[in-house]
Amino acid sequence: MGNSMANETERMTITRVFDAPRELVWKAWTDPKYVVQWWGPKGFTTTACKIDFRVGGKALFCTKSPEGQEFWNGIEYLEIVPYEKIVSLMYFADVDGNKIDPAQLGIEHEAIEGAYDMTLFEDLGDGTTKLTFIGNEPMKDAAESGQLEGWMETLDKLADVVAELV
Repeated sequence: MGNSMANETERMTITRVFDAPRELVWKAWTDPKYVVQWWGPKGFTTTACKIDFRVGGKALFCTKSPEGQEFWNGIEYLEIVPYEKIVSLMYFADVDGNKIDPAQLGIEHEAIEGAYDMTLFEDLGDGTTKLTFIGNEPMKDAAESGQLEGWMETLDKLADVVAELV
C-alpha cells in the first residue's frame, strides 16, 4: 500500500468465535434491527442507527455514554463480499453524518494513513463462525486509548444478540 509504516505496525485485530452459523452472525452485524442492540461498549446505548448496506453506502450511529454524552459515528462501505468480508471506513461524525476530527470530541485516535477497517466472517464448518475485526489504527495505540477494550465489550454484546438469534 502507499504507507510503509502500515506494514511495520501491528493493526488492532480482534477475533471472536460465535456458536452460530455464519449467516446469523452476518445478519447480526449488518441488520440495523440487531446492530442497535450491540453497537458500542458496555454501558453505552445506541439511540440512532441508519444503515445503507451496499458498496458506496453509508451508515450513521449515535451512541450515548453512561454519562449521557452522545457520539455519532459514520461508516462508509467500500467492499462487501456477502457472508465473507466487509471493508469499510469508520469515522466520527456530526448528527448529519459529516466527518469530524475526533480531537473535537476530546478523543485521541491515531488512524493509520490509508488503512480501512475490515471484518471477516469465517465458517468453521461445525456450526460456529469466526469473526475477525481489523481496525484502522495500531494495536498499541488502540490498547492505550481504550479502543481495544471498547471493541472487546462491543463483541461481548454482539455475542449476546447472536445467541438470541440461534
